[in-house]
Amino acid sequence: MSQFIQLHILTSYAPSNLNRDDLGRPKTAKMGGFERLRISSQSLKRNWRVSELFEEAMVGHIGIRTKRFGITVFDAFIKAGVKEKSAKEWAIEIAGVFGKGKKDSVEIEQLAHISPAEQDATLTLVEVLANENRAPTKDDLKLLKADKASVDIALFGRMLASSPEFNIEAACQVAPALSVHSIVVEDDFFTAVDDLNSKEESGSSHIGESSFAAALFYSNICINKTQLIENLDGNEELANKAIQALTEAAVKISPKGKQNSFASRAYASYVLAEKGEQQPRSLSVAFLNPVTDEDQAGAAIQALTRQVENFDKVYGDCADTRYSMNAIIGEGSLSELLEFVAQ
Repeated sequence: MSQFIQLHILTSYAPSNLNRDDLGRPKTAKMGGFERLRISSQSLKRNWRVSELFEEAMVGHIGIRTKRFGITVFDAFIKAGVKEKSAKEWAIEIAGVFGKGKKDSVEIEQLAHISPAEQDATLTLVEVLANENRAPTKDDLKLLKADKASVDIALFGRMLASSPEFNIEAACQVAPALSVHSIVVEDDFFTAVDDLNSKEESGSSHIGESSFAAALFYSNICINKTQLIENLDGNEELANKAIQALTEAAVKISPKGKQNSFASRAYASYVLAEKGEQQPRSLSVAFLNPVTDEDQAGAAIQALTRQVENFDKVYGDCADTRYSMNAIIGEGSLSELLEFVAQ
C-alpha cells in the first residue's frame, strides 16, 4: 500500500482576480447550490512550479515544459558550425523525439515536459553530430529517459502521446481551490487620465471595467510518496526535498493574476497535514453548506476539524498522524510542518 500525504489548506484573499476565465472575470464554480470563487488546479501547479521558492529549493532537478526545445537544438547546431539546412533537418528529427513536429518547423505541436537529464543528453548529442558532421541515427535519438525524471515531472506527471512508454504517472494530485462561502463577483469601473492634459482637457483618456471578488479558499493536495520515490528512481532523499518544497510553495505562493492591480499575495491561514496508508479523501464536504459566520476563518477551521472527526468516527482513523498550523491564533510553525511532511 502506498503512503499518502494530504494537505488541507485555508487561504484568505482580499478583493482580487487571481485566475480569470475567457471573459476576464474571476473563475467560479457551483457547489452546494451556491456560487463559489475558484482557482484552477492548473493555475496553482503552474505558479508553484515556476516560483523562485520552488526553483531555488529544487535547482538542477526541474525540467522545462515547452513546444520550442527544437529551437534550442537548432541554435546549438548553428553555434557549433553546422550549416543552416543540416541544422534544421537534424533539429526537426531530434525535436520529433519529444512530440509530433509542426510541418517544416523545429517546433512540436504540443507542450512536452523535458527533464534536465534529457536536455543534457540532447545537447551532448548535438556536439557529437556537429563534430562528426552527420545526421542522427535511430540509436542516437533514444533521448527520453523514464528513469531520469525531474522533480516536477515526478510530481505532476508527463504524457507523451507519440512515446507512451515514457509517460510518467503523477505522484501529486491537486484539487481546484474553492471558496468556503458563497460569493458575488463585482465589477469595478475605472478611468485613466492623460498626464499631459491641459487645464481645459479634464476628462479621462481611458475607461474600463475590472472584475474581482474576495474569498477564503479551501484547497486539497494529495501526494503519493511511494509513487514519487518510484518516479525519482528510488531517491527518497530527493523525494523528501520535493515534498517540502511543494508544501512551502503551496502555503506561500499566490497565483499571479492581476497582481499589479490588487497586490493579492497571501500566506495560508490554516494547514492540516495528514500521513498514512489510508485511502485519501477531500474535506470539501465540510463546506457544502457555505460558511456564513462573521468569524469566517474561525468557523471554517471548526468546520474542517469537525469533518475530520466525523470521517474518523464513521470510517475509522483516516490518517496515522496529523499536524496542524494555525496562523489565525499563532499555533504551530512552518518549520515543524515541513519536518512533519518529510519524516
